[in-house]
Amino acid sequence: MSRKAERSSWLQTLRIVAWSLVGIRNGSRHHEDQRKVGVVALMFTALGAVLLFVLALLALVHWVA
Repeated sequence: MSRKAERSSWLQTLRIVAWSLVGIRNGSRHHEDQRKVGVVALMFTALGAVLLFVLALLALVHWVA
């Protein structure tokens, strides 16, 4: 199987980032995900997820205050 066929989709990358932010990962799945996902896609997805999380927290604080 070629390396291109083994790459994960953007939704799978988003799922990997979400589970990592929560802190719940199975060791064997983690190693499999490391093999599949591209570093650049993972980096941009993680930065986007963290940015959205921070913006959501700011919006919550602004709404409550």
